[in-house]
Amino acid sequence: MDLAFTPEEQAFRDEVRAWVRSNLPPAISHKVHNALRLTRDDLQGWAKILGKKGWLGFGWPKEFGGPGWTAVQKHLFEEECALAGAPRIIPFGPVMVAPVIMAFGNAEQQKRFLPGIASGEVWWSQGYSEPGSGSDLASVKTRAERVGDKYIVNGQKTWTTLGQYGDWMFNLVRTSTEGKPQTGISFLLLDMKSPGVTVRPIKLLDGECEVNEVFFDNVEVPAENLIGEENKGWTYAKHLLSHERTNIADVNRSKRELERLKRIAKAEGLWDDTRFRDQVALLEVDIVALEMLVLRVLSAEKSGKNSLDIAGLLKIRGSEIQQRYAELMMLAAGPFALPFIEEAMEAGWQGDFPGGEVANAPLASTYFNLRKTTIYGGSNEVQRNIVAQTVLG
Repeated sequence: MDLAFTPEEQAFRDEVRAWVRSNLPPAISHKVHNALRLTRDDLQGWAKILGKKGWLGFGWPKEFGGPGWTAVQKHLFEEECALAGAPRIIPFGPVMVAPVIMAFGNAEQQKRFLPGIASGEVWWSQGYSEPGSGSDLASVKTRAERVGDKYIVNGQKTWTTLGQYGDWMFNLVRTSTEGKPQTGISFLLLDMKSPGVTVRPIKLLDGECEVNEVFFDNVEVPAENLIGEENKGWTYAKHLLSHERTNIADVNRSKRELERLKRIAKAEGLWDDTRFRDQVALLEVDIVALEMLVLRVLSAEKSGKNSLDIAGLLKIRGSEIQQRYAELMMLAAGPFALPFIEEAMEAGWQGDFPGGEVANAPLASTYFNLRKTTIYGGSNEVQRNIVAQTVLG
């Protein structure tokens, strides 16, 4: 196993680093490095910049308009973006639904949907979880009944991340109640501007409305928006979830936030506390170990071997690391770990350090938000069962 990057890969890293530094708006980078609120314009603006370069679909093969990068190049691209302070690419379009459309959609669907995803013009949402159907995703109840050349959709989705911005949604719907629950699910693409779609934001502890409830009341969806075969959606959903779980791990963001943790600890005078510094060191060891695991997978792909099917393991470790660095930031700041107080933020009060660097706002908000990472994308308890079955049989 060779974990060293080749001269060609290092040159690629330098190219990406230079381009990102030249094209990433400084105001957005400032927000990311200090965990300040990112607006829709911030998120989609960066997506469109990447789309114009042809890099929003950075994991896509050339045949679908992507750069055709190797696994190592994709990793280096993500790392350089994270370290530069670029927002995370909103994954629902380019990272999640696009591979499903490529693998299981027909040529007309690929021609229709992929360009808008690649350019960043079309915002996609994920319609998976429902009330009572989160970890047990096979129990979804949102119903789609075939009537002529369209489906009539009724039901509800919940925890729909940034669904208030959504143009389109990929949706797991029940088209049959026969046999096992998994066999009656279909994968449907739904225009969120359709009559009968209602989006209701859910206000979280930090005051943000990052997630939503989405209701469907006799929503008409053309049958041509069905991906693959009817009642085979569970297969497509599993294909998508492997991409989601790997994305959740996000070791590159953890590396960036580790440096932020160190900055906060030093600013708060806690860096000289040996016990606290030990906790930071343990966290750093785990981040390096997670990165080594990612690089092992890349090394296997690079050498033509079967890569390790460890999306669940990456998700477990990555999500736990995110929660740990958020907690350590809170401990370092103490009572100055302010929540997102909307009125104060809008008034321009940031709790600045001398010299103008943003201090601790809003560490409590980040802490609260990252409690979800061990639940969504398949809870860590379920992922441990999957890993155990894979390893132990």
